[in-house]
Amino acid sequence: MSKAFEKDFQVAVIGGGVCGLACAAALQKAGISVQVFEAAVPFAEIGAGIGLGPSGVHSLNAMDLLDAVLQNINSNDLGSRGFLFHSGLGEHELVYDYPPAPEDASISMHRAAFLNALVELVDPQNTHFNKRCTSISESPTDPKRLLVHFIDGNTHETDVVLGADGIKSAVRHFVVAKADEPPRHNLAFSNTVAYRGLIPYAQLEAAGFKTRLTDRPVCFLGPSKHIIVVPIKNGELINVAAFSARYDIPTGSHNLPEGAPWVDQVSREDIQKDFDGWGVDVATLFRFMPEKTMRWSVHLVYPSLENYSKGHVAPLGDAAHGMLPHLGAGAGQGLEDALLLVRLLSHPETQTENLQSVLEAYSTTRRPRAQMVWEASHRAGSVYDHHGPHGPTAIGMAQDLRDLWKPIWRYEVDNDIDTAISVLRTNATFSQ
Repeated sequence: MSKAFEKDFQVAVIGGGVCGLACAAALQKAGISVQVFEAAVPFAEIGAGIGLGPSGVHSLNAMDLLDAVLQNINSNDLGSRGFLFHSGLGEHELVYDYPPAPEDASISMHRAAFLNALVELVDPQNTHFNKRCTSISESPTDPKRLLVHFIDGNTHETDVVLGADGIKSAVRHFVVAKADEPPRHNLAFSNTVAYRGLIPYAQLEAAGFKTRLTDRPVCFLGPSKHIIVVPIKNGELINVAAFSARYDIPTGSHNLPEGAPWVDQVSREDIQKDFDGWGVDVATLFRFMPEKTMRWSVHLVYPSLENYSKGHVAPLGDAAHGMLPHLGAGAGQGLEDALLLVRLLSHPETQTENLQSVLEAYSTTRRPRAQMVWEASHRAGSVYDHHGPHGPTAIGMAQDLRDLWKPIWRYEVDNDIDTAISVLRTNATFSQ
């Protein structure tokens, strides 16, 4: 599947989710020796749906992966649809219509379909299942190389480790660790839970659901709660994510008990109780949620990382900047990370001797952008939950919602590549 290796170094990608598979597939296409280590058996992704904004779609295309993804989706799953914001209370009045624009083409699809598209692009001989990374250390035989340790007691030696191992990332632990200091995790509970499920639209329609859901995403707004509803599979399925948050507790001050699961199941009645008093369409929606619905305790990378690299190790995606999902931007940010890493590692002047500088350029370039999106996602949730700066009135929320996605979606990802290469030329890592 891969062409002859064109680099004198090897890469280990830890994690076989959306970002890890995309990065590995693109590195392989670029002629770089890459091994993928996935904790699950086989490749799997917890969750129902995935949304990619324009920058994520562009990143997939730039890595020559978009066509494979498009072959696994329905025609209506790709397009510019904007967003409709309705009150979750009363008669569900339209609060704001975030208009679609041709340049804002996005993808909404089932995660399994997305992963299936990428799995086909990665050499199966270079993929390893049931390999949960626990730590990283220097190689005992070559200090320039790295030893990846797995929970089964085995190890793997490599030149570069890219951590796409999610919010609980072991790779991030290596990056943030400092000598003579207690271990740091940079991980916190967001004081937000999300109820997630899929509902056939025909069931809602038969029950008299009035809000149109078959062609555009909808957000129902309310006090300290909101519901994101996205049609997938040509509108046959409705992907529901209902969020309930607390704003009286500072982030990081109240974490889950040790050993408590981050994902558990609750009954329909539990969700209905949490959203008691909301409008009739919301009540109808929750009547058709799965009897046992998945409840996620949403966690964040917090405090933010000072760097996205250390030596020959770099996290990407949620491992580097796990954020609230309120702008649907987390996966797209991970793909932006992957694109820059692929371009830098495959650059003609990148070699074993300058890998540290190359990964530092990735960190310097990507961190400001990803952290901006992290903060914007936090602000967006506050607006949806009636805690925006202009208040919970329809006029105030409309003011806060205007141009909400503009800096997220309309971002020139290719400029990151130019910026990072300029950094490497300025510090003499690359020639002028």
